[in-house]
Amino acid sequence: MVSEAELKSAPEVLIVEDHKVSCDGGGGALGHPKVWYEMGDEDYVTCRYCDRLFILKGSKHDPNA
Repeated sequence: MVSEAELKSAPEVLIVEDHKVSCDGGGGALGHPKVWYEMGDEDYVTCRYCDRLFILKGSKHDPNA
């Protein structure tokens, strides 16, 4: 389960529609290498480079659901 601390400390929370996501930091030249993550059964994943939090839309972790 995504904790309140994780939600508050994440620089950006992205709600996505697929278990497989990619992240490049979003900063163009100031970003990081493009990496891919598979959420598995958790329905969320945090980027190890920039701490962006990706949450599966409609999951129990989705703050908008």
